[in-house]
Amino acid sequence: MTSIAIIGGTGYTGSNIAAEAVKRGHSVTAVSRHAPEHPLEGVTYVQGEISDQGFIEKLAADHDELVVAIHAVDADNQPVLPPLVPMLADAAIKGGARLSFVGGAGSTLVAPAGPRLVDTDFPEEYKPEAIAHAGILDWLRSDEKPEGLQWFYLSPAAEYGAWNPGTALGSYRTSADVMLTDDEGRSQISGADYALAYVDEIEQRKHINQRFVVGY
Repeated sequence: MTSIAIIGGTGYTGSNIAAEAVKRGHSVTAVSRHAPEHPLEGVTYVQGEISDQGFIEKLAADHDELVVAIHAVDADNQPVLPPLVPMLADAAIKGGARLSFVGGAGSTLVAPAGPRLVDTDFPEEYKPEAIAHAGILDWLRSDEKPEGLQWFYLSPAAEYGAWNPGTALGSYRTSADVMLTDDEGRSQISGADYALAYVDEIEQRKHINQRFVVGY
């Protein structure tokens, strides 16, 4: 059994990951600023702020996996998550937890040689979130991150989100950086199957210190 703390565990993706992890017998703590309206059986809910360093350090010390499943920007499109990533990394190292991020699709490549999806005909209203999340990935891949950090970053298909929950198929494909499309040219993954891939990585540890992409 793995102990998993999910920051943003009451959101769309966080709750899907929590449900999948609990189903497999893992110990799950879901962190949010407010109590959930519809708590999941078997999940422990705690309230806290991601900016509270002491709180995050205790989470990392008490869990094997520290999952970050929150937006990278606020309602005014100002970056809120990127400035906190160094602190999260330090806390993970100190507590002996692996740090992981529910990433964005904007940083995925539309072809092996690029460009990034966000640098194509990408909706303007989603660009701040995509660019902020791409910056987090760049930091994780850079020499700026502290030595000893173990991490992974999972990017979904392009048409992913609560607005397009999809149907659980119980299967998925992965790539390192290139956006995945189906036979009809669409890039999709359901919330349940994204969570399936995420918890598979927690259990199997195939992508240590890597980003990978999931889709059908």
